[in-house]
Amino acid sequence: MDLFDYMRETNKEKESPLASRLRPVTLDEVVGQQHIIGKDKLLYRAIKADKLSSLIFYGPPGTGKTTLAKVIANTTSAEFTQINATIAGKKDMEAVVETAKQTYGMYQKRTILFVDEIHRFNKGQQDYLLPFVEDGTLILIGATTENPYFEVNGALISRSSIFELKPLSQEDVETLILRAVNDSQKGMGSYRAQIDEDALHFLADVAGGDARSALNAVELGILTTERSADGIIHITLDVAAECIQKRVVRYDKTGDNHYDTISAFIKSMRGSDPDAAVFYLAKMLYAGEDIKFIARRIMICASEDVGNADPMALTVAASAAQAVERIGMPEAQIILSQAVLYVASAPKSNSAVNAVFDALNYVKQYKTTVPVHLQDAHYKGSKNLGHGTGYKYAHDYPEHYVEQQYLPDEIKDAVFYHPGTEGYEAEIKERLEHLKSRNRSR
Repeated sequence: MDLFDYMRETNKEKESPLASRLRPVTLDEVVGQQHIIGKDKLLYRAIKADKLSSLIFYGPPGTGKTTLAKVIANTTSAEFTQINATIAGKKDMEAVVETAKQTYGMYQKRTILFVDEIHRFNKGQQDYLLPFVEDGTLILIGATTENPYFEVNGALISRSSIFELKPLSQEDVETLILRAVNDSQKGMGSYRAQIDEDALHFLADVAGGDARSALNAVELGILTTERSADGIIHITLDVAAECIQKRVVRYDKTGDNHYDTISAFIKSMRGSDPDAAVFYLAKMLYAGEDIKFIARRIMICASEDVGNADPMALTVAASAAQAVERIGMPEAQIILSQAVLYVASAPKSNSAVNAVFDALNYVKQYKTTVPVHLQDAHYKGSKNLGHGTGYKYAHDYPEHYVEQQYLPDEIKDAVFYHPGTEGYEAEIKERLEHLKSRNRSR
């Protein structure tokens, strides 16, 4: 590298986005994701020992997938190369493979290939990589925002360890924001900026676990805000809201805040008040709340608070969640409104909640065995052990029902499901009582 190359690289580093400059170099600098890179975790030990096998990082944007790949690049003794699946073609992959073969043949050094957005590769491109992953020519690290079990070649999945990255907590994002504001070497510390506490909390909250989104807003705020009379750049709540392009709803003096609004939204749906529910929906939309987050809350309410009183509620909510992802704003607000009004107006039951938690308590308390007549009789030798003996096939009996013990002997008299009397669940209750009384009358 000559002087001009050095100057270009130096200037490129200085001019790169804040989120890129703050990217950790070592594992100890990484914020969040302790469930996979805590010091007692497999991935931490593998990176430290430089004993990596193929990996796939899966998670939402801004959670650190590329960051972890860069940390590996900085710590491994293997050659590290990177391609982006959105622009890379087969020729790019062929060049990587050829170089990897030469590197191993000449220096006995393996090559780590980081493929960002790996789900963008078509089946043929993914198939091309497979033999080189199998024979060890390449150690593959893939990063994807999509569920890899649906989007990545099953053969690659079976040869890789899957690590799911979670959205960063609000505290994690606040840590990164403060680092960005105060770090003079990699961050914006030389600008003499300060961020107000309410602005800090707001940015970390609305970023929704996406560190990149919060850091981009901080950088924009510092670069575009004039200094005050004290010579300091003050990042206020209004500046933060403008930079991240999310409105700050001015709450009244009762002390409402972001979490109170979400709580009121859910309780209004649960309480069958469609007017209140759609009002709080509108309040969240105006504030710039993540529409996918809202859709998740509607799905939870549809199952937790409506349940089998109206089984269509979950179908409507799930369809709405899929639709808002495909369509986006502003049309998504109509779809969310439809789902909210349906769930709020539906008959209510929480019997599904009670049933599963009561059953979980039994699972924790009792050691049980599946009754012999319910055990699988299809695998080799199972019939010789008596598995399946005495099982009654329900479809062979009137109303497709026959009295038979399904629960383990240890808890055979337990009852977990208590159907309610609202909506469709009243029919479920009537049918179950009819079947039980039919057997009692025999």
